[in-house]
Amino acid sequence: MPKYIFVYLGGNHPEDPEESKKHFEKYQGWLAGLGDSIVSPAIPFKDTHTVHPNGSTEAGTTTLMSGMSILQFESMREALEAAKSCPFKDINGTLEVSEMVEMPSKLN
Repeated sequence: MPKYIFVYLGGNHPEDPEESKKHFEKYQGWLAGLGDSIVSPAIPFKDTHTVHPNGSTEAGTTTLMSGMSILQFESMREALEAAKSCPFKDINGTLEVSEMVEMPSKLN
């Protein structure tokens, strides 16, 4: 079954702890509703650094990526339907959905 990566971009995370808790509970409920589709439910990013073509590095990101999930569905259509119901959109977040390409474990 194809695997899809859901990349979370932006979003206005609630400042109020109670609102943040409610949002997280809603997100957990969304994930629970996906059942066997879940491969890796939530991979949040932190302490991001950027490595530039010249080899220099700096703290921070050049994108708005804040995390990702890996899910499996029969089709892109099913993956997009799941993304449309994701509560990350409720906090002004955007999702990008891509089918993952399986690469051989050994490159010869």
